[in-house]
Amino acid sequence: MTSHDVVGAVRGALHLRKVGHAGTLDPMATGVLVVGFGDATRLLNTIVGTRKTYEATIRFGQATDSDDADGTPVHAVADAAGLPTVQAVRDAIDARFTGDIMQVPNAFSAVKVHGRRAYDLARDGQAPELKARPVTIHRFDALAARHGQADDGTPVLDVDVRVTCSAGTYIRALARDLGQDFGCGAHLVRLRRLAVGQFTADDGRLVHAHAESRTVTDREGRQVERRRAVLDAPRGLADHVIGMMEAVTRTMPVVEVDGTQARDLRFGRQLRGGLEGIAAAVVPAGGDVVAIVRGHDGMIQPVTVFAGGAGPAVAQ
Repeated sequence: MTSHDVVGAVRGALHLRKVGHAGTLDPMATGVLVVGFGDATRLLNTIVGTRKTYEATIRFGQATDSDDADGTPVHAVADAAGLPTVQAVRDAIDARFTGDIMQVPNAFSAVKVHGRRAYDLARDGQAPELKARPVTIHRFDALAARHGQADDGTPVLDVDVRVTCSAGTYIRALARDLGQDFGCGAHLVRLRRLAVGQFTADDGRLVHAHAESRTVTDREGRQVERRRAVLDAPRGLADHVIGMMEAVTRTMPVVEVDGTQARDLRFGRQLRGGLEGIAAAVVPAGGDVVAIVRGHDGMIQPVTVFAGGAGPAVAQ
């Protein structure tokens, strides 16, 4: 299922149109997807910019056109002698794949090229030209490793990794580039997102979802198979809601304001203060989230203003 499928399932469960998510998961990936509804959808642009943590398995010895297991193989080693050692992988990660790096997104990605998604161009047989962009790899650990064979008999080395990175980082691209470094090719065979900022996979309020297939009749009268996301507890969704106050404190610094200052912010007025950067302005009494604000030059300016009693967010 896609991230859009999950949003659709939440819309159906809540009977709301105003639902969105904070960062797409690849269809083959599992893990944390933060979903906001009501006024909380206006927090999603901030949440999507937080750092992410992933667990993945990189398969050395084969490359695919999408850099993951959903793609078509385009390169493979002839024998196990062409595979790197685990220590060589660790050394390459330490030397070239941590800290601030430049990364070219995958051809099958959501990056826009002249107004079209790169994956649409790639599926049409075109080769989208994507520019390298800066990303930050805060931590990249190579864990367990196993030698084996792919389904077609190609010798492979599967390396389990854990990566904490900035928003916009493609774990598939890390696998691709490591494979190119060793000349053996590589792609992802597993990807799980463990955290989006402080929204984590071990939170007890997670809503779990799974994919189901169903057969429907299209406009031409043909029987076609469609997949959809199904929430495992749609009627109990309210039990998994994270309130706005908790959502902003997990996402950004908080600035406390009084009632008069809250009114001024909601009217678009600036306040004096020593804040630098983005924060949430809140009235602690009653848990009122007033606005997302930006501090600069001794002033606090409202960026996004919430009405009193703003709505909640949901994590899946």
